[in-house]
Amino acid sequence: MILSLKDVTKTYFLDGVEVRALDGVNVDIKEGDFVAIIGPSGSGKSTLMHIIGLLDTPTSGEVFLEDKDVTRMSEGTLAKLRNEHIGFVFQQFNLLPRVSAIENVELPLIYKGIGAEERRKRAKEMLELVGLGERLNSKPNQLSGGQQQRVAIARALILNPLIILADEPTGNLDTKTGKDILDFLHKLNKEGHTVILVTHDSDVAVQAKRQIKIRDGKVVS
Repeated sequence: MILSLKDVTKTYFLDGVEVRALDGVNVDIKEGDFVAIIGPSGSGKSTLMHIIGLLDTPTSGEVFLEDKDVTRMSEGTLAKLRNEHIGFVFQQFNLLPRVSAIENVELPLIYKGIGAEERRKRAKEMLELVGLGERLNSKPNQLSGGQQQRVAIARALILNPLIILADEPTGNLDTKTGKDILDFLHKLNKEGHTVILVTHDSDVAVQAKRQIKIRDGKVVS
């Protein structure tokens, strides 16, 4: 088991009112899984994604990454685990607009302290892997939406993470380009990567091997 959530709750207080975003969630993700987390707006799926991605901690319950309890780890330790073990792909791409594709892909390697020559070599290989070997020096505004998402995927893969966590990765793309991105995620999964896809779109969710449906903070199926 690569990731496990045990009886996880997450409670917020808004204007003095308790809001339980997650309510006793149990989720197990195995190595090599391709899982879709699906739910309507306000269901708790974004909160669940933040906890799976170690971007937030539960109010109660436990989170295990590779059998290691990460629930009460410091923010610094969680940041290190995020950088090394989780590759994020977001709906908005989250690329730095003023630097090139290859410089965007290099970013996780900079945080890890890897030298410039090795960074450039590995980032080039990743961009070639996603079919952008000819666009290394293009800035995001010189790329299509699908190409920008491929840059984001290359950046997510650069440290060979345990988990690729994709939040609505086709949300800003046309139907054909979105299908191409999903096909590429399938390819990565077949190569052994664990993929967790967060979506509200049932047509996207059915592309996964397994669906986790969440509603009102609870896993319903």
